[in-house]
Amino acid sequence: MSSCIVIGLGRFGAEMATKLFECGEEVVAVDINETLVDKIVDRVTRAVAADARDADVLKKLGAGFFDRAIVAVGSDLAASALITMNLKTLGVPYILCKAHDDTYREILERLGANRVIIPEREMADKLSLGLTSTGVMEYIELSNDYGIVELEPPQGWFGKSIRGLDLRNRYGANVIALRQGENLSIPPDIDAPMDEGTTLVMLVRYDMVNEMKKG
Repeated sequence: MSSCIVIGLGRFGAEMATKLFECGEEVVAVDINETLVDKIVDRVTRAVAADARDADVLKKLGAGFFDRAIVAVGSDLAASALITMNLKTLGVPYILCKAHDDTYREILERLGANRVIIPEREMADKLSLGLTSTGVMEYIELSNDYGIVELEPPQGWFGKSIRGLDLRNRYGANVIALRQGENLSIPPDIDAPMDEGTTLVMLVRYDMVNEMKKG
C-alpha cells in the first residue's frame, strides 16, 4: 500500500486526501486548523491538528517515510516554502505542491518540489480543451505534457489509416486503441481505414491536440 501525507486541508487538500484514501492509499492529513481536521477525520487513515511548518512536527509524524507528500497551502508562500524544504530534508521522494500563481510555482520548484500545480488553471485548461477542440471526447492527464485523448478524427482523415497518416512522426501521437461504437480494438489495426464512426484513443502531447484537429 502506498502512502501520502497531505498538508493543508482547504478544498483542494481535503479532496485530494479523501480521494487518495478511497483509492486504497494510507493517507495522513494535517492542518493547523482543528475544525478542518475534524471534518476529515473519518475519511482518511489519520487526521492530525499540527503546525507542519515545524520540522520536528513533521519528524514526529514520520513524514520522511511516506511515498509522497502533497503541500496544499497554496495561498501562503512562506508556509509552502518552509514545509517543502523540510519535507525535502526529510527525504520524501515525491513532493507535489499547490501554488497560487507562476511566481509561487517557480519558487517551489527551485526549492525541490517535483511538481507544482495551479489547480484553477489546470481545470480551466482541461475544460477549454473540450469546449474549443471539436471532437475531443475525453482527456485524461498523465503528466504536465502528456495525456490520453479520445478523439473523433477530422473529416480529412476519413478513408485513411493510422499508418498512412503517420501520426507518430507528424504529431508524436501513439494510437493505443480504436473504438467503433461499443467495440474497442486493442491494439488497433493500423492499416484499417477510418470512417465517421471511428474514435481514436491515443497518448499525445497536450499541445498537439489542436494541431491534430486541423487535419
